[in-house]
Amino acid sequence: MIEEARYEKLFSTPVMRFRLSDHAALNARLLAEGERLRGANAGVSKSNRGGWHSEGNLFDSDTPCIVELRNAAEEAVLRVTRKITTKVDPASLRLKLFAWMNANPPGGFNAPHTHPGAHWSGVYYVSQPAVETGSSGMIEFLDPRSDLPHWRLLQAQAFKPKKKFRPAAGELVIFPSYLVHWVFPNEAEEERVTVAFNATFRKPSPEKAD
Repeated sequence: MIEEARYEKLFSTPVMRFRLSDHAALNARLLAEGERLRGANAGVSKSNRGGWHSEGNLFDSDTPCIVELRNAAEEAVLRVTRKITTKVDPASLRLKLFAWMNANPPGGFNAPHTHPGAHWSGVYYVSQPAVETGSSGMIEFLDPRSDLPHWRLLQAQAFKPKKKFRPAAGELVIFPSYLVHWVFPNEAEEERVTVAFNATFRKPSPEKAD
């Protein structure tokens, strides 16, 4: 006879999903701003394949729709951080947000990558074309642990090597920046538009003596 003494989940990888209320109006304004930005700048090449990636820090903009999204992203980062710790108040730290807009046309996708140097990464879905079948529009995360193939025999959810899902427009996904992820090719006729960002905490600035 044995009795359970303690059960722990070690080395978990938190992923949190939010939905913005009244996102339809915000998304329409974000799409218009994206069109303006694309007309002014050809963008840069990062993990995007066949799509457009905005240049610089999108969250430096004072355009109202960008400011609204930035505020939502900051709130989401603080909330998910409070989910994982009670020892540090994230509001007491300095938070840096760096964002960019992605537009994936038919066939466009984002190759597997991480975001080194940040704590959290996030993706907000501005537009997500509907599809009946296939993996179009899905984001997939890869297990950061190694040497797990033998766990497949047990079909345990906690040890699956991959996790994918299709967020809806208006949804915001937050995950640790070390997590390898990628976006499946867009199989729809319309563009898929997202705003991605990195969130990095720093120690508070020392107070200057009077």
